[in-house]
Amino acid sequence: MERTERTARRFDVAKFKMNIPLFIMFTPIIAYFLVFRYFPMAGLVIAFKNYNFTDGVWGSPWVGLANFDMLFTNPMMMNILRNTFVLSALQLAVGFPFPILIALMIHEVRTRWFKKTVQTAVFLPHFLNWVIVGGIVVTIFSQETGIVNAVVERWFGETYAFLYRTESWISIFVGAGIWKGAGWGSIIYLAALSSVDHALYEAAGLDGAGKWRQLWHISLPALRPVIFIILILSIGNMMEVGFDQVYVLQNSVVSSISEVISTWSYKSGINGGQFSLAAALGFFESFVGLILVLTANGIARRFDQGLW
Repeated sequence: MERTERTARRFDVAKFKMNIPLFIMFTPIIAYFLVFRYFPMAGLVIAFKNYNFTDGVWGSPWVGLANFDMLFTNPMMMNILRNTFVLSALQLAVGFPFPILIALMIHEVRTRWFKKTVQTAVFLPHFLNWVIVGGIVVTIFSQETGIVNAVVERWFGETYAFLYRTESWISIFVGAGIWKGAGWGSIIYLAALSSVDHALYEAAGLDGAGKWRQLWHISLPALRPVIFIILILSIGNMMEVGFDQVYVLQNSVVSSISEVISTWSYKSGINGGQFSLAAALGFFESFVGLILVLTANGIARRFDQGLW
């Protein structure tokens, strides 16, 4: 027994030494999460305080749950929470399949130069910030000078306020998010597809299976674990509508649907100096995200695809 334990210890030490380069490569990621994700959690204490600059984080007076009470008695808050959930749910329901479809289509391309060109074209929007994307959207859909309205006016005689109607604004919001992020999101699916043995496709072709059957019975099953992981993480972020995207595209006319948690926290919390209220809302947002992740993982575990 002692020899076995000693051998196991030697094996563990040898394995650790062998993986030292990997640990070194992982160090910046650990440092990032510690500095920017975990250490700032101490600041959540101001959600239970009446924070002011003079007394600081630890010296400000305790108010208990008063900030949460102020939030949820605010008549605007239910509308803000509803907008956040609706926009996130639409982004998830409509946008989630697009990276998968892009990955499947790129994977099927056999001409190398065409494949590289398509990859570059669909990945490029990810590297544009939302200020640029917002300018592109306004250039396309503006009622006075937009390209689309120039065509609409020629065909129907009058323009349409795409950016000032609730239904069309939501469509543009979701569409802009898909255009910007779907190509980049497809990378992880392409990586999963690259590990599939091409002999499986060749064998399926010899058995008479067409492209659709190969996609259904080979490609999609290979993507299934990755799809579940990304879906669980996406559900956990449902309460976090991207600030940049909403802030750049919103306007006062559609504020009834475009005002979300992140924009309200910026306007009322930072600009309005109500830091404790903003922290309380962020704490609530994180708590709901945790519940969503646990629920989604519980459902995924029934299909043997849970994260833990």
